[in-house]
Amino acid sequence: MKITQGKYQGLRAVSDRRGVIAALAIDQRSALQNLIAKAKGIETTAVPGEMLEQFKEAVSRVLTPHASSILLDPEFGLPASRSRAKNAGLLLAYEQTGYDKNVPGRLPRLLDHYSVRRLVEAGADCVKILLYYSPFSSAEVNDLKYAWVERIGGECKAADVPFFLELVGYADGVEEKSAAYARVKPEVVTRGVEEFSKPAYAVDVLKVGVPVAMAFVEGRAAANAEQIYTREAAKAHFRQASDAAKLPFIYLSEGVSNETFNEALEIAAEAGSAFCGVLCGRATWKNGVEIFVKQGMDGLNAWLADEGVRNIENVNKQLKAAKSWFDAYEAPASGAVSR
Repeated sequence: MKITQGKYQGLRAVSDRRGVIAALAIDQRSALQNLIAKAKGIETTAVPGEMLEQFKEAVSRVLTPHASSILLDPEFGLPASRSRAKNAGLLLAYEQTGYDKNVPGRLPRLLDHYSVRRLVEAGADCVKILLYYSPFSSAEVNDLKYAWVERIGGECKAADVPFFLELVGYADGVEEKSAAYARVKPEVVTRGVEEFSKPAYAVDVLKVGVPVAMAFVEGRAAANAEQIYTREAAKAHFRQASDAAKLPFIYLSEGVSNETFNEALEIAAEAGSAFCGVLCGRATWKNGVEIFVKQGMDGLNAWLADEGVRNIENVNKQLKAAKSWFDAYEAPASGAVSR
């Protein structure tokens, strides 16, 4: 596929020399507030925004020398964007955190005071949105989401900036960590990447969860008593989801531990998945939150320089099996070339 000059340059900015995306994700807002609140023993609403800014800034400063880029939010992450290493590109999130639980369908919402143009002016090389998606939702709910993604795709086209779509799968009425969801997760992920690979959405890179719930994979050290997938079945699900994706795609860590995410990437490699990298968040820095709360910035900086670096390097080792997005997008000879 051909790609415009601006989109090509944006993708190059967030990738390594091979065209693999080895990105650090810390655009979490409510999730990070919850972690800090739990460590402090206070209500989430009592967590000051300054704590989020400080934590993100430290993570950016210490860990981006080991990443190709960092994903941040413009609400609390802009100071951190200015602290990133010179080698690291910048992705900015465009969506509001979470969803309104009083409205059915987990409908997405954009940040009120931002547009794609404003995110680019804030320094974004690429723009990311998160979409909660279930192929089992009503046609009315999903059509709202399809139109929403199309509009953002058009906005990114107009600004000539790469569009990353993060798909967070779910099934209505099913707890995401349950065995019931583990049984449908392969279909949720596969149908999601299949749908949003369509040209109408103008997505450039898909950011997706792995197509199995790792806690239910046979042979895992920390596997649940109920094992739903054999390792061979898990690999088959990875291949099926990979084949369904007609665009470059990267894996997110979905809040699991560093060990679990690395095991997932090992299975992806064994399966021959065509993933082009990762946007890894909590699997890298989550355990540093309590250190930050209990020991302050000095403690956090020391933890990041030791365990945080080790975590991100563990993930980087798994990226030897990642494919290059160069294989999907043809570099423009000069000027803007339509995709």
